[in-house]
Amino acid sequence: MTASTVVTGLGVAAPNGLGLQDYWAATLGGKHAIGRITRFDPTDYPARLAGQIDGFEAERLLPSRLLPQTDRVTRLALVAADWALADAGADPASLPAFDMGVITASAAGGFEFGQGELQALWSQGSQYVSAYQSFAWFYAVNSGQISIRNGMKGPAGVVVSEGAGGLDAVAQARRQIRKGTPLIVTGAVDASLCPWGWVAQLAGGKLSTSDEPDHAYLPFDRDAHGFVPGEGGAILIAEDATAARTRGARPYGEIAGYGATIDPRPGSGREPGLRKAIEIALSDARLDADDIDVVFADGAGDPAGDLAEADAISAVFGDRGVPVTVPKTMTGRLYSGGAPLDLAAAFLALRDGVIPPTVHIDPCADYPLDLVLGEPRPAPLRTALVLARGHGGFNSAMAVRAL
Repeated sequence: MTASTVVTGLGVAAPNGLGLQDYWAATLGGKHAIGRITRFDPTDYPARLAGQIDGFEAERLLPSRLLPQTDRVTRLALVAADWALADAGADPASLPAFDMGVITASAAGGFEFGQGELQALWSQGSQYVSAYQSFAWFYAVNSGQISIRNGMKGPAGVVVSEGAGGLDAVAQARRQIRKGTPLIVTGAVDASLCPWGWVAQLAGGKLSTSDEPDHAYLPFDRDAHGFVPGEGGAILIAEDATAARTRGARPYGEIAGYGATIDPRPGSGREPGLRKAIEIALSDARLDADDIDVVFADGAGDPAGDLAEADAISAVFGDRGVPVTVPKTMTGRLYSGGAPLDLAAAFLALRDGVIPPTVHIDPCADYPLDLVLGEPRPAPLRTALVLARGHGGFNSAMAVRAL
């Protein structure tokens, strides 16, 4: 029998809530956090809205020695990891170093730090470039800094599959737990709201250019016209169920199943891979479609992407066969951090018996989905399915189950 992997701790840093309780209260309350960028002047860019995290004080939450060597994304990840470990009741200092690992995802790395050092190089010369530039920009820096801060010497790594990466990282964590590592810090946080990062995001051609925060990111809406990026995500503590029970942890639930696929080349005539990813996840979890109580959708926010996802959901579950929600309509798409944030919301939904809402949506009649709109929907929940897609054709699906 394969060992069960459970989630015992959640740490959230999101545009609509810092910390697990603030985030969940804001999400159930439909708090919308998309607005005009204030971290730099966006006036001359075609897209000017984002989901920003306000009120984050790294100076108060982290040792001063870490601040010169870390980008904003890493500071957010370190704090979210601290919160997740505290939520799990796990004290790294009391656990064997090789029994703990770190596997996160990233879509951008420390872009803001990198931009600052490039500006120093161009304007002042190489002697003014920080030695920390060698790693502060890197995709794997969050995994590295979390492991160093907490003395974790078990398996470590980073997954780079854009918006699907957060689920892929959690799946890699489950694999390492099945191989014998009792505890893995996993999930993802992304943050690249700086001119360098913004230009890179614009290059994808999918950003909404609307200046109306309530009408800019509209997945499954008749007026969908692109997505709004955001910063943040969630860090999860994944553990072997037996080890968690032995130390007295109280899990939120189980990572029951996972599937991943790659879309075929555009123009090939072959169908997208999301449906297959869902089917693989359900098979892995030994669940039928009727067993799933709610789907947390990826929510591309563009007509083609929304249609592909709606088709996949209806093909597996039937037309309007399962409640579907997109809470990221309140935060924007957080790249690799978005799916772990949805996982956190899914576990909280299972705990509280309530589905968080999708906000500001006028559903397109072409999509046969039972969208949870406007207000939370109370429901008896035992299982949830989280979907994620990344630029380049990545598809991931993860089924989670209450215990």
